[in-house]
Amino acid sequence: MMEILENLDVLSQPHLDLTAIRMGGIALGAPAGSIPRHKILEAQSSVVARYRGGDDIDSEYHDRDGRRLTLDQVIDHTVRSDGFLYCAEELTYKVSAGLVVGFAIYGPHLSHFAHLTSYEDLLDTFGTPDVVREEGAYGDLMGYALFYWGARKQVKWDATGHRVSLINVGDFKGNAGP
Repeated sequence: MMEILENLDVLSQPHLDLTAIRMGGIALGAPAGSIPRHKILEAQSSVVARYRGGDDIDSEYHDRDGRRLTLDQVIDHTVRSDGFLYCAEELTYKVSAGLVVGFAIYGPHLSHFAHLTSYEDLLDTFGTPDVVREEGAYGDLMGYALFYWGARKQVKWDATGHRVSLINVGDFKGNAGP
Protein backbone atom coordinates (compact mmCIF):
# COMPACT_ATOMS: atom_id res chain seq x y z
CA MET A 1 0.00 0.00 0.00
CA MET A 2 1.44 3.38 -1.03
CA GLU A 3 1.74 6.20 1.50
CA ILE A 4 0.79 9.32 -0.47
CA LEU A 5 2.59 11.65 1.94
CA GLU A 6 5.84 9.91 0.98
CA ASN A 7 5.04 9.99 -2.74
CA LEU A 8 2.95 13.06 -3.49
CA ASP A 9 3.62 12.67 -7.23
CA VAL A 10 1.10 9.81 -7.24
CA LEU A 11 -1.58 12.47 -6.79
CA SER A 12 -0.85 13.84 -10.25
CA GLN A 13 -1.81 10.56 -11.92
CA PRO A 14 -5.03 10.68 -13.98
CA HIS A 15 -6.19 7.35 -12.51
CA LEU A 16 -5.61 6.27 -8.91
CA ASP A 17 -6.27 2.89 -7.38
CA LEU A 18 -7.89 4.17 -4.20
CA THR A 19 -7.62 0.72 -2.65
CA ALA A 20 -3.82 0.94 -2.86
CA ILE A 21 -3.16 4.28 -1.14
CA ARG A 22 -3.13 5.55 2.40
CA MET A 23 -2.55 8.89 4.07
CA GLY A 24 -0.79 9.09 7.41
CA GLY A 25 -0.95 5.31 7.61
CA ILE A 26 -4.75 5.23 7.20
CA ALA A 27 -6.31 3.56 4.15
CA LEU A 28 -9.59 4.48 2.51
CA GLY A 29 -12.20 2.13 3.94
CA ALA A 30 -10.43 1.86 7.31
CA PRO A 31 -12.45 2.36 10.49
CA ALA A 32 -12.33 6.05 11.40
CA GLY A 33 -11.46 5.02 14.95
CA SER A 34 -8.05 3.89 13.67
CA ILE A 35 -6.96 7.50 13.15
CA PRO A 36 -4.63 8.31 16.07
CA ARG A 37 -6.72 10.47 18.39
CA HIS A 38 -3.74 12.55 19.51
CA LYS A 39 -3.40 13.84 15.92
CA ILE A 40 -7.01 15.08 15.69
CA LEU A 41 -7.25 18.81 16.31
CA GLU A 42 -10.90 19.40 15.41
CA ALA A 43 -13.92 17.47 14.22
CA GLN A 44 -17.16 18.13 12.40
CA SER A 45 -20.19 15.92 12.83
CA SER A 46 -23.97 16.05 12.59
CA VAL A 47 -24.15 16.12 16.41
CA VAL A 48 -22.77 19.68 16.25
CA ALA A 49 -25.47 22.29 15.71
CA ARG A 50 -23.26 25.29 16.47
CA TYR A 51 -19.50 25.69 16.28
CA ARG A 52 -17.27 28.58 17.22
CA GLY A 53 -13.55 28.57 16.61
CA GLY A 54 -10.69 29.90 14.56
CA ASP A 55 -7.25 31.38 14.94
CA ASP A 56 -6.50 32.21 18.58
CA ILE A 57 -10.01 31.08 19.64
CA ASP A 58 -10.61 27.85 21.52
CA SER A 59 -13.11 25.70 19.64
CA GLU A 60 -16.58 25.36 21.11
CA TYR A 61 -19.10 22.76 20.05
CA HIS A 62 -22.81 22.80 20.96
CA ASP A 63 -25.60 20.33 20.20
CA ARG A 64 -29.15 21.19 19.07
CA ASP A 65 -30.24 21.79 22.66
CA GLY A 66 -27.39 24.24 23.26
CA ARG A 67 -25.39 21.86 25.43
CA ARG A 68 -21.66 22.24 25.15
CA LEU A 69 -19.84 19.23 23.71
CA THR A 70 -16.21 18.34 24.24
CA LEU A 71 -13.92 17.62 21.32
CA ASP A 72 -13.77 13.99 22.50
CA GLN A 73 -17.57 13.74 22.31
CA VAL A 74 -17.57 15.15 18.77
CA ILE A 75 -14.76 12.81 17.72
CA ASP A 76 -16.60 9.83 19.26
CA HIS A 77 -19.72 10.70 17.26
CA THR A 78 -17.78 11.29 14.05
CA VAL A 79 -15.90 7.98 14.14
CA ARG A 80 -19.21 6.14 14.57
CA SER A 81 -21.12 8.09 11.92
CA ASP A 82 -20.30 10.85 9.42
CA GLY A 83 -18.20 13.99 9.35
CA PHE A 84 -14.64 15.24 9.12
CA LEU A 85 -11.58 14.77 11.31
CA TYR A 86 -9.09 17.62 11.00
CA CYS A 87 -5.59 16.54 11.96
CA ALA A 88 -2.19 18.00 12.61
CA GLU A 89 -0.03 18.64 9.55
CA GLU A 90 -3.08 20.01 7.70
CA LEU A 91 -4.62 16.69 6.77
CA THR A 92 -8.33 15.88 6.87
CA TYR A 93 -10.18 12.57 6.81
CA LYS A 94 -13.76 12.39 5.57
CA VAL A 95 -15.86 9.82 7.42
CA SER A 96 -19.08 8.09 6.36
CA ALA A 97 -20.80 5.33 8.33
CA GLY A 98 -17.72 5.13 10.57
CA LEU A 99 -15.30 4.49 7.70
CA VAL A 100 -12.67 6.76 6.13
CA VAL A 101 -13.98 7.60 2.65
CA GLY A 102 -11.78 10.55 1.68
CA PHE A 103 -8.51 12.36 2.26
CA ALA A 104 -7.77 16.07 1.93
CA ILE A 105 -4.27 17.54 1.87
CA TYR A 106 -3.51 21.24 2.13
CA GLY A 107 -0.82 23.48 3.57
CA PRO A 108 2.90 22.63 3.69
CA HIS A 109 2.63 19.19 2.05
CA LEU A 110 1.59 20.90 -1.16
CA SER A 111 4.89 22.78 -1.33
CA HIS A 112 5.91 19.62 -3.18
CA PHE A 113 4.10 21.18 -6.15
CA ALA A 114 5.69 24.65 -5.70
CA HIS A 115 7.42 24.28 -9.07
CA LEU A 116 3.97 24.69 -10.66
CA THR A 117 3.76 28.45 -11.00
CA SER A 118 1.04 28.77 -13.61
CA TYR A 119 -2.30 27.19 -14.40
CA GLU A 120 -0.71 25.82 -17.58
CA ASP A 121 2.02 24.12 -15.49
CA LEU A 122 -0.72 22.56 -13.38
CA LEU A 123 -2.47 21.18 -16.47
CA ASP A 124 0.82 19.86 -17.86
CA THR A 125 1.46 17.96 -14.62
CA PHE A 126 -2.05 16.79 -13.67
CA GLY A 127 -3.52 16.50 -17.16
CA THR A 128 -6.83 17.62 -18.56
CA PRO A 129 -9.58 17.47 -15.95
CA ASP A 130 -13.07 16.17 -16.60
CA VAL A 131 -14.58 19.37 -15.23
CA VAL A 132 -13.18 22.77 -14.25
CA ARG A 133 -15.10 25.17 -12.04
CA GLU A 134 -13.98 28.77 -11.79
CA GLU A 135 -14.05 30.13 -8.27
CA GLY A 136 -14.36 33.82 -7.66
CA ALA A 137 -15.32 36.55 -5.27
CA TYR A 138 -16.81 39.93 -6.10
CA GLY A 139 -16.28 39.34 -9.79
CA ASP A 140 -12.59 38.45 -9.42
CA LEU A 141 -11.16 35.08 -10.41
CA MET A 142 -9.75 33.47 -7.26
CA GLY A 143 -8.92 30.06 -8.67
CA TYR A 144 -10.09 26.84 -10.19
CA ALA A 145 -11.46 23.55 -8.89
CA LEU A 146 -10.40 20.76 -11.23
CA PHE A 147 -12.14 17.38 -11.03
CA TYR A 148 -10.56 14.15 -12.27
CA TRP A 149 -13.21 11.45 -12.18
CA GLY A 150 -10.85 8.57 -13.06
CA ALA A 151 -8.87 9.33 -9.91
CA ARG A 152 -11.88 10.51 -7.84
CA LYS A 153 -9.76 13.57 -7.17
CA GLN A 154 -10.14 17.34 -6.93
CA VAL A 155 -7.25 19.77 -7.25
CA LYS A 156 -7.70 23.42 -6.33
CA TRP A 157 -5.55 26.06 -7.97
CA ASP A 158 -5.13 29.41 -6.20
CA ALA A 159 -4.98 31.93 -9.05
CA THR A 160 -3.77 34.76 -6.83
CA GLY A 161 -1.02 32.77 -5.10
CA HIS A 162 -0.18 30.73 -8.22
CA ARG A 163 -0.15 27.46 -6.33
CA VAL A 164 -1.97 24.20 -5.64
CA SER A 165 -3.98 24.91 -2.47
CA LEU A 166 -5.86 21.63 -1.93
CA ILE A 167 -5.98 18.07 -3.19
CA ASN A 168 -8.69 15.71 -2.07
CA VAL A 169 -9.35 12.14 -3.13
CA GLY A 170 -12.22 9.79 -2.47
CA ASP A 171 -15.84 10.47 -1.67
CA PHE A 172 -16.07 14.25 -1.98
CA LYS A 173 -18.78 16.04 -3.93
CA GLY A 174 -17.93 16.18 -7.62
CA ASN A 175 -15.06 13.68 -7.50
CA ALA A 176 -17.00 10.80 -9.04
CA GLY A 177 -18.67 12.68 -11.88
CA PRO A 178 -22.12 14.11 -12.43
